[in-house]
Amino acid sequence: MKKFRGKKRYFHNLSRELNVAYYDLDFGEEGWFDFWHTHLDFYGRGDNSLKLRREHIKAHIILYTSLLENLQVFEKPYQSWIELVDEDTGSDAVYIHTPNPNDNNFPLKLENLKWDCPIPKQYKDLINLNEFNVGQYTGESNNVLIIQSKNNGIRL
Repeated sequence: MKKFRGKKRYFHNLSRELNVAYYDLDFGEEGWFDFWHTHLDFYGRGDNSLKLRREHIKAHIILYTSLLENLQVFEKPYQSWIELVDEDTGSDAVYIHTPNPNDNNFPLKLENLKWDCPIPKQYKDLINLNEFNVGQYTGESNNVLIIQSKNNGIRL
């Protein structure tokens, strides 16, 4: 694997994106989200380094918290969560889901999701258990960690 150069600039740019209106949500008159999501580690750089993985998880939590603030004015029911995929950090994402005209799939219920699971020790200090519920399920051959607000949105 080729060495990842420019980490400082990369994370500075990522931080700048999170602090500007880049992810401001436009609800419009008929606002809805059909599994809207965004990947912050699209190229899977966290697969090669725990330090990079931790930085991306921090960024996902910052984005998620910011989106929850935006959703405070949204007048429809919604679900929002962070999904962290064990062996594919490029699949890590923040999701928003609402009733939508595309499919009758709201609210999403993950049948094999187990809440209050143990958090991997390398991430324990990143996830505030006073603010978030943590669950785990196995999907498409990967273990997936779910982080969801205790106080906002409908639980998965």
